[in-house]
Amino acid sequence: MKLVNALVIAALTMAGTASAQDLGFAGLLSKSNKEELAPITLSVGKPIAEAPLMLKSGKAYEIEITADGTGELGLEGPGFFRAIWINEIVINGLEIRPLGLDSVEFDKAGTMEIEFIAIKPGRYFMRQPGSSGESQRVEITIQ
Repeated sequence: MKLVNALVIAALTMAGTASAQDLGFAGLLSKSNKEELAPITLSVGKPIAEAPLMLKSGKAYEIEITADGTGELGLEGPGFFRAIWINEIVINGLEIRPLGLDSVEFDKAGTMEIEFIAIKPGRYFMRQPGSSGESQRVEITIQ
C-alpha cells in the first residue's frame, strides 16, 4: 500500500495537480516513516560514501550531501533520481521542490539536504561526474 500511495503522490505532484499534504499522504513523509541516511561528502581524492545504500520502496529518506570546498565537485545519478520522488532539497535554509533532478554541483563548500521517497526497485548509483574510481561512487539498491 505504501508503494501505491508513493506512486500516486509522485504522479499527481509531477502533474502539478496536488501536493503530498493535499492528498492526505503526508504520513509517508512523517518522522516515523523517514530515515536519515549516512551523509555523502564530496572532497578531492576522498571516498564519497562509506558503504552502499539499501533503501525500501515506499519509505521516506533524507540524505545530507556536503562539499568541503577542495574543488568544484558534483554528483550525478540520473537513473537513481528518476527512481525516487523528491519532496524537497534544502540549501542554506531555502526549500526547493523540483519536478526532477539529474545532478547537483558545488562551486564552493556547502551542504544540501534531499528528502525523498524511494519508488522504483532496482540497482542504481550516484558518482562524481567524469570519475572512474570505485570510491567516487555510491551504489544504491531500492528493494
